[in-house]
Amino acid sequence: MPELADKQPSSGNGPLTAGCLLLLVLVADVADVAAGLLVVIVLAVRGLGRMDAGAGQTANSVPPLDWAPVLGFGALAVAGGVTAVVLLRIGHRVNGAVQLTLCVFLAVHTPGSWP
Repeated sequence: MPELADKQPSSGNGPLTAGCLLLLVLVADVADVAAGLLVVIVLAVRGLGRMDAGAGQTANSVPPLDWAPVLGFGALAVAGGVTAVVLLRIGHRVNGAVQLTLCVFLAVHTPGSWP
């Protein structure tokens, strides 16, 4: 039985596991880009609609509070942060650092988009 004691348990860091995690991260990145484009399109359409509706308002009236930019940029920051953590945990430091930088940029930009 000494042979069994010498064997170390598998830590799950084999090539198959790393490949599957990279595939999941790739799918998450593609979904993150698609969500980013969706946020940009929604914000552009809402901005165009607000320009048309603002013609009848007086200068003293306050526009209604718009949570769409805050929620959109916040959701993108969370998705980017989760992807960055997964990339850093599986050992892809450069990709994780770039994703984390984008996450920090979005997190800093989110309060600035508050009306």
